[in-house]
Amino acid sequence: MLEDLKFHHTLPIQLRFTDVDKFGHVNNNVYFTYYDLGKTAYFSTVYPSADWNRDAMVVVHIEADFISQILGTDTVAVQTAVLEIGNKSMTIIQRVINTHTNEVKCYCKSIMVAFSMETHDSIEIPEDWKEAVTAFERRDVRKKK
Repeated sequence: MLEDLKFHHTLPIQLRFTDVDKFGHVNNNVYFTYYDLGKTAYFSTVYPSADWNRDAMVVVHIEADFISQILGTDTVAVQTAVLEIGNKSMTIIQRVINTHTNEVKCYCKSIMVAFSMETHDSIEIPEDWKEAVTAFERRDVRKKK
């Protein structure tokens, strides 16, 4: 299933000195910062007029499968796609790839919920956000049941 998923958003990642541990590879905890950067860039691209001080998307579940190590000398990017969208939540799939070989280094699945910064409670995803995501993905995002 993930092999068939099209990723229309790619963010190059600059590896930092502090990302690499004593074994010469990127520490597994650092991957999640790459995914956060990818999600932030994705939403900025897909819905640039969002008022994140009023409404936001928050991660309520995240899981990762580590496929291959990232070495400190690798050139990588994080790719992001929305798999499903529901009334209050969406499922986002991400992967880190080696940009020279396209080798997948890691997959990540996040469930994000629309969130009111005013009431500090979940809200329904606004229709214009759903439309923007669907248009960006250039396909019908699977609707959650």
